[in-house]
Amino acid sequence: MSETAFDPKMLEALVCPLTQDTLVYDAAKQELVSKKGKLAFPIRNGIPVMLVDEARALD
Repeated sequence: MSETAFDPKMLEALVCPLTQDTLVYDAAKQELVSKKGKLAFPIRNGIPVMLVDEARALD
């Protein structure tokens, strides 16, 4: 399974769709984390999936 690298510069343009807050890139888990929204959005093949329904809830 070949993963395309996520470009961290994309973080400048992306915000949480729920809170409109900034996101943090978690390279180890290949996720974009919204601390305020307590959600982690997956990155698949280098593309962030910015759908609340696809996000993982954080504790």
